[in-house]
Amino acid sequence: MKPRHKKIALITASVGALSVAVLLVLNVFQSNLVFFFTPTQVAANEAPIGTSFRIGGLVEEGSVQRESDGTTINFAITDTSQVIKVAYQGILPDLFKEGKGVVAQGKIAENGIFYADEVLAKHDENYMPPEAASALEQAAKAQQSTLKQYD
Repeated sequence: MKPRHKKIALITASVGALSVAVLLVLNVFQSNLVFFFTPTQVAANEAPIGTSFRIGGLVEEGSVQRESDGTTINFAITDTSQVIKVAYQGILPDLFKEGKGVVAQGKIAENGIFYADEVLAKHDENYMPPEAASALEQAAKAQQSTLKQYD
């Protein structure tokens, strides 16, 4: 084999290996990608059914119900505009309370209930996940504009 052919073969093999590596990284990234939706977006059917995503907002007052098995909890998340029912089986974070910020990750079923695999609560008095804070702010603006229309 001539030196020129060896060089071409080495370059071709390098490009092929690099392509395979990039495809593997993109595949892993795609499978771990999780989108965030607000309760208003979920109610408007913008969230994918059967695909994992995050939903955030406030735990609605009076919505927390614990089942007799001790680990199943049903509650509702609101952005002050829409409410989505959530079912979670597991131990909730210590800071999980009604009226406080929460982000849940899971899937929504055909029946409209969000089945959470993970629930994250805010960790101090001043913190709320940026996505949840933004969702609440947008919902408040939408509610104000709706009220102005009726005045």
